Amino acid sequence: MPRRRIRPVVALSAAALLALGGLGVAQAAGTADQPFTSAVFRSTHNSYSGDVDGAKGSLTHQLDQGVRFLELDVHDNGYAANHDYSIGHDSPGDAVDHAGNPASNLLADWLNAIASWSSAHSDHAPLVVMLDLKDNLTDNHSDADGNLTALNRELRNAFGSQLLSPSEYQDGATVDALRGKVLTLLSGDRTTRAEYRRDLGAHPAVAINGNGQIVEVHDSGHGTLWYWTGTYGADGTVTWLRHGYYDTGTTPAVTLNDDGWLVEAHQSDTATTLWSRVGHLDADGEISWSASHKYDNGVLPTVRFTSPTTVQEIHRSQSNEQNWTWNGELNTGAQTVAWSGNATTSSPRFDQSTSVSGTRSINVYNAADGATPADTLRYTTDQVDGGLIRYQQTAFDEYQQGDSAELAQGALFYGAPATAKDFILSARGSGHLVRGWDFDSADLATDPIANYPATNTPYESWYQTLLTGAVE
Repeated sequence: MPRRRIRPVVALSAAALLALGGLGVAQAAGTADQPFTSAVFRSTHNSYSGDVDGAKGSLTHQLDQGVRFLELDVHDNGYAANHDYSIGHDSPGDAVDHAGNPASNLLADWLNAIASWSSAHSDHAPLVVMLDLKDNLTDNHSDADGNLTALNRELRNAFGSQLLSPSEYQDGATVDALRGKVLTLLSGDRTTRAEYRRDLGAHPAVAINGNGQIVEVHDSGHGTLWYWTGTYGADGTVTWLRHGYYDTGTTPAVTLNDDGWLVEAHQSDTATTLWSRVGHLDADGEISWSASHKYDNGVLPTVRFTSPTTVQEIHRSQSNEQNWTWNGELNTGAQTVAWSGNATTSSPRFDQSTSVSGTRSINVYNAADGATPADTLRYTTDQVDGGLIRYQQTAFDEYQQGDSAELAQGALFYGAPATAKDFILSARGSGHLVRGWDFDSADLATDPIANYPATNTPYESWYQTLLTGAVE
């Protein structure tokens, strides 16, 4: 039989208040129509570990007992074989309690278990599902390798309409307004959390076609080449769909036709050789790339479609300021370009940072924004100024004690060990939702208490007493 303990429903006695240092019941949790940011919720630390580490029980048992913050530690080990991430503390399967939980360590199974409970309890208070990323996902080179596009998709697949994204959250929202919603939160690896908010790069280039499809390419500044694909919306906002690594090199250029075929050119990262490759933009926003082929020597290549199947390339000599040109014929069957007509030209190189199709235009560039680095990738369209080239913000991104200032920009959720009382109090005072982890004794309580006092022992009498009145 699963362990079940009855939560107290009476107010604290004077003696209990004194024992808790004078702190009130869940900091006077108030009514459920109070602002979300002032509410207090039962929360667990390393929720997947059940009774292996602490005394929590299964995820559904925790949810049944009023827990509204769950933590899953996530690894990307084995993604290529499993096509999924894995749960565990130091490694997949480590400290995982399968009693009453999914039999596998695969993230999708655990998310689906939470989603099923949420669907069956549609009036629950907003539920936060935090993913503590134990690995750096930025070295996963594509969606197929398990980058953040794949993680976003997994969250959307699991929670569907239950999911509340950062763009849907309204400042001042009440608990009641968010009932039935699941908010996902990224914690853990700082490099991954930073890239989720913005991307960095050098020499960005862009192309847009008549269908509003967009391809952006850039180099890392360290000899690798990366792409983003997206779609131009009715309001001029670009929804960025896929991101990935595709080659080594620098100063890339790209052009895109209305059938989704693209021609890319770049300079070698170690020499003044020029290379091109063909790609095709698939319906899901992914690019199928052909092999890269050397076509000349030179620097700063640029390229444009001159018809649906012909392109012109203009680059500068590696020795002087002279520009040179090539004509190219696209072979979609072989996914190659046949280059011919190499000659000097007085024409300027194409502007690779800007692309226009009909009334639509897009410009890509680097710029800082507050604490955001100067090499942050940004875009402007004919309707939108200063957008970020980044992953869709499906999850919220936690700012933790000790993080860089850029991770604090716009962050709703803050986190720190429960012992960091000054940090917790300051964050609560500035209107953030605050998590204090390893909240394992009453003397760690602050006034006001963290919104999410994440404990390993949620059924201990001191925690039940302290959290009496917490919102469910």
